[in-house]
Amino acid sequence: MSSPSRRRPARLRRGDRVVVVAPAGPVPEAQLAAGVAVLRSWGLLVEVAPHVLDAHPTLPYLAGADADRAGDLVRAYCDPEVAAVLCARGGYGCLRILDLVDWPALARARPTVFAGSSDVTALHDWFGAQVGVATVFAPMVATPGFVDDVPAQQHFRRALFEPESVRVLGAAGARTLVPGLARGVTVGGNASLVVSALGAPDAPAPPDGAIVLLEDVTEDPYRLDRIVTQLLRAGWFDGVAGIAFGSFTSCGRPEEVVAVLLDLLAGLDVPMVWDLGFGHCAGQLTVPLGVPAELDADAGTLTVLESALR
Repeated sequence: MSSPSRRRPARLRRGDRVVVVAPAGPVPEAQLAAGVAVLRSWGLLVEVAPHVLDAHPTLPYLAGADADRAGDLVRAYCDPEVAAVLCARGGYGCLRILDLVDWPALARARPTVFAGSSDVTALHDWFGAQVGVATVFAPMVATPGFVDDVPAQQHFRRALFEPESVRVLGAAGARTLVPGLARGVTVGGNASLVVSALGAPDAPAPPDGAIVLLEDVTEDPYRLDRIVTQLLRAGWFDGVAGIAFGSFTSCGRPEEVVAVLLDLLAGLDVPMVWDLGFGHCAGQLTVPLGVPAELDADAGTLTVLESALR
């Protein structure tokens, strides 16, 4: 079934109020302070949600209690004075809060910018399926991939403030795996998070004709094989129009990763591009999810036809 048009939040402007939340792993205080300083240098009024620096009492890989992390997200997103909700970091934990988020309340709220990547893929999926809003797969505020990476910062800022200036996405290392041209709505994110959602009764599936975006980190080739095989068996790739791969950092030799992906997915006979420049990589590109785009596998580019932010 085709995906309905998603609502689009307004682009950011100087003076806008934004809130940093931590839906997943624990947040390093120094990195958070550095990231907030960058956001403030853009002219944004930055608030840090109450539980961002919390530590879970028994599970050190979580940024505080599940209910508190979910509550911070809901309060920030539903506040009519907040223009954007920006995730501090990934790690693990977003899956644990999916059933604690008041999705109907978010759907009733005005569309608000939501940005993050990695583990935040779990939330992007539900924002699309339950809230019907376009989101932004982007560097996270309290990570070296934002704080120490000026090109990633600059691309993220342009995507937030001047989205029409970053319509054509590509990277120097991009190359064609399967040639061709495809149009569709962008979906996906971190492959291991996409597969972890399968089996739930409300797990989102890509719409027919989707442009799938996938990346990952620290997954050996045989683990990537298992991830993609399960997605195939679950019908997740049924009807997709094209696939753009981002970075697969620390996943083994790139040629071995490519061999796995081609062995499993070439039979789909859809355009595919390798290393489009998003994910866990230097100069991470910000990519919109839930918007129409054109994948040109021959040129190694993804052109956003309607930006995530109006």
